[in-house]
Amino acid sequence: MEKRQLFRIAGFFLFIFMLAAPSMAQQPIKVAQLACLTGPYEAYAKQAVEGFKLGLEYATDNTFTVLGRPIEVIVKDTHMKPDMGKQLLTAAYQDDKVDIAVGPVSSAVAMACLPVAEEFKKILIVEPAVADSITGKAWNRYIFRTGRNSSQDAIAGATAIGGPGVNVAYIAQDYTFGRDGVATAKEALAATGAKVIHEEYMPLNTVDFTAPAQRIIKAMNKAKGKKYLAIYWAGKNNPTAKLNAMKLDKRYGIQLAVGGNIIDVLKTYKTLVGAEGGNYYYYESPENKINDWLVSEHFKRFNAPPDFFTCGGMTAALAVVKALKTAKSTDTETLIKAMEGMHFDTPKGEMVFRKEDHQALQDMYAFRITTREGIDWGIPEVTKVISYKDMNIPIRNQRN
Repeated sequence: MEKRQLFRIAGFFLFIFMLAAPSMAQQPIKVAQLACLTGPYEAYAKQAVEGFKLGLEYATDNTFTVLGRPIEVIVKDTHMKPDMGKQLLTAAYQDDKVDIAVGPVSSAVAMACLPVAEEFKKILIVEPAVADSITGKAWNRYIFRTGRNSSQDAIAGATAIGGPGVNVAYIAQDYTFGRDGVATAKEALAATGAKVIHEEYMPLNTVDFTAPAQRIIKAMNKAKGKKYLAIYWAGKNNPTAKLNAMKLDKRYGIQLAVGGNIIDVLKTYKTLVGAEGGNYYYYESPENKINDWLVSEHFKRFNAPPDFFTCGGMTAALAVVKALKTAKSTDTETLIKAMEGMHFDTPKGEMVFRKEDHQALQDMYAFRITTREGIDWGIPEVTKVISYKDMNIPIRNQRN
């Protein structure tokens, strides 16, 4: 074959490639977001979905493109059912051909989804499921988490109420979230000299807390020093208001210790002035330009402040965009290399994915409930910003 003919053939294929290149560049980067939009965590999920949209808007300067390609988000409703979450993530990777997945809200659903990410060798960024096991004993290298874990919650709570002579009892939900949360709280409180002397684990649909309260009162009866009943609860049927109505402080010297939560739950905290606890996010707590933008835009669009899980959704989106820009690719191995040790800015300030377990290290807050005229919820006023650099978050995965 003559050289001239070879050049013609090569030129023809180069021409075809150049025609195809623009269409290839326009192929969307697909992200699946798992969220339990139906069920007891519905409010959390809606905030997470809205926050993710806001995060993409901010991170891409309102273009919703990265690496010259549009970002397509496919939202899937898990109904807070582990089996359904597993099936939906499988379909996202297998049928929708998503590049990255984000979610879910429930720790139980997250635990079911972790092996799916490993099977398909695709990244799952967990947000906002909390249980330590997710980046602990059940972890695999395809899992990253922007949400806080139980240990971070525990250290924040221990900073708020811990100390020598402090006695703590817990009411928590009877599944991974609650049990992991209390287990890590016991470690964190022990480091301060405090003791956990009683634990109650209740079904998620519990509405009557009289019996567990009576058992706690009995367990606390002989304790000397400060006494706290700490509540570790997510979603509906939060027992705070009912336990507060029992006047445990006045009658038995047992103060309530509460965790941060969405504003609808903070409304039940308005009668808890002085109550202390640890927090992940409240819109007035961080001071940085991303949070300023989030608060301003959220008030403009919804006439309300951004909430607990709005921050989480935005944080996950910021991490996705930063990872893609850093990796310059959607290839999983290239993304993992880029994300391990990656620092990224969020509404809470700087976070970093720890290389050993891919947990996002982040600041937390100790708070005391106050009130303010014109605000119809208890305000978790910051008593201390706990820098991620000062928190010794245990590494609990299989590498140890």
